[in-house]
Amino acid sequence: MNRLSIADQLQQRILVLDGAMGTMIQALKLTEEDYSNAALANHSTPLGGNSDLLNITQPDAIQGIHTAFLDAGADIVSTNTFTGTSIAQADYELESLVQEINYQGACLARAAADAASTPNQPRYVAGSIGPTNRTASLSPDVNDPGFRNITFAQLVAAYDEAAGALLAGGIDLFLIETVFDTLNAKAAVVGIQQANARAGTQTPLMISGTITDASGRTLSGQTTEAFYQSIAHAQPLLVGLNCALGPAQLRPYVETLAGLANCHVSVHPNAGLPNEFGGYDEDPEAVAAVLDDFAGAGWLNLVGGCCGTTPDHIAAIAEVAARHKPRALPQRKSRLAIAGLEPLYVDEQTLFVNVGERTNVTGSAKFARLIRDENYTEALDVAQQQVAGGAQIIDINMDEGMLDSKAAMVRFLHLIAAEPDIA
Repeated sequence: MNRLSIADQLQQRILVLDGAMGTMIQALKLTEEDYSNAALANHSTPLGGNSDLLNITQPDAIQGIHTAFLDAGADIVSTNTFTGTSIAQADYELESLVQEINYQGACLARAAADAASTPNQPRYVAGSIGPTNRTASLSPDVNDPGFRNITFAQLVAAYDEAAGALLAGGIDLFLIETVFDTLNAKAAVVGIQQANARAGTQTPLMISGTITDASGRTLSGQTTEAFYQSIAHAQPLLVGLNCALGPAQLRPYVETLAGLANCHVSVHPNAGLPNEFGGYDEDPEAVAAVLDDFAGAGWLNLVGGCCGTTPDHIAAIAEVAARHKPRALPQRKSRLAIAGLEPLYVDEQTLFVNVGERTNVTGSAKFARLIRDENYTEALDVAQQQVAGGAQIIDINMDEGMLDSKAAMVRFLHLIAAEPDIA
């Protein structure tokens, strides 16, 4: 019954998400041996720091953390599976345990949530899906901006595997969080859709991006508006922001989302900015005071904490949530919204939308020659000139018999992604 009513609950009150699993695990001061068990005693790679593995090797500790956040007033606990993909677990050579890590993580959170649920306060489980340690939009090689060490298809497969195990463990909600590269998030959406289809479920989706610094952009360069427009097609139940910044620094971006999103809005910030030792110093009262202002402004449907936030922070945040009505879902007229690093809107008020056609091998002999010669430096200049000349959209076409069209398209788009003046 709880799983069917989460959308209704969001309309009735501001729900509370839990706090920082990582902070709580660090406080346990676990040793290398604590991360292992008999089956992993002779594992070839050190396992210390692999927090998700604790779902298998220290289940009581993880369930105890969930219970502590629920006792503090959290309505939703997120699974201890932030790095639970084969891509991230490859660092520990534990790809074979990915399904068990996610399944056990969901089961532990489910058991804690069910034990804490009451008729007046049902509790929910969000299946946490992190961004992985690889990015589909950025090159790890400064000498080759067109290089990628992961493909979209590889990301989809990894997310699909994790999502299927989370579903089997009984989650109520998928949480794609700490999104620094929207293309990774899109892959997670596809993976989740595949897992839902295979299971015959329609488990709702929450997507939470990360504004990395005072530039107001994600790591891959998108503004808050562009990030939202890039994932709105997934029809998330919630969209929000988390990590990297404290609540005060997130203010303008939360306000932007609240004024833009057609779905519910969430925020789970850090307990301030990290200090010189990597810790977080904002106390529960300070964090709650800023979030109280957000809720009072009518911006929030869900609120919680990220790095540095403890059950004490969640208790203070829960008091704030109880004092305010949730943000009402807006009724907005449909319009075309597309996004590169920044959004473009097209509606009845829009004047000419200029489409640059010179990055087209069938429309420009010069561009076709540059692509055939693999002279991508000058080919990028053609795209930049189109944008500088007023094109809001560029039409890229590599359909030519003398080309490996797919390879040329992928290479060119990867390079464009690294050029802010174009993207």
